[in-house]
Amino acid sequence: MAENALPLLRAIDWLPESSPLLTASLLDWLMEEDSMTRRFERHCQQVTVNLLREVFITAQEAGSDAELLPADRRFWLREIELCGDGIPWLVARTLVPESTLIGPEQKLQQLGTVPLGRYLFTSSTLTRDFIDVGRSGNLWGRRSRLRLSDKPLLLTELFLPASPLYAYPNAEENQ
Repeated sequence: MAENALPLLRAIDWLPESSPLLTASLLDWLMEEDSMTRRFERHCQQVTVNLLREVFITAQEAGSDAELLPADRRFWLREIELCGDGIPWLVARTLVPESTLIGPEQKLQQLGTVPLGRYLFTSSTLTRDFIDVGRSGNLWGRRSRLRLSDKPLLLTELFLPASPLYAYPNAEENQ
């Protein structure tokens, strides 16, 4: 599913915050400020990562996402599938300017099957510039520009059909 979902992730139509499609229960999930990994952990026994791709790409290969980051010659790309109890719940694409990968942030290249949220949300230097929400077909997605020690990276996430986001309107109320 995940590899089939990557083109959908790259084709998300970003919506204005005032879109009537965005219900309160959807916004509760899509505007989550904390780690999505932590949120998923409240809905399963184990969250795991299937690593799909990690590679340096050019700004041209990064496409319009590169416009949301400082100009750089190369970007570190990480594409993963995040699973709850082995079921794919989300595909994600992390784009990191090469200039961000200096000092402790070099660890972003060595995450392997560790969820990005487990690394990012342990840092006291993490800030978020924005969250955009959108759709690709019937699937919901979001993107965020995050900063570690003021060094930016872009995270785009697409929620797959089995995700708890779709399970019931107010997922947290049923826990």
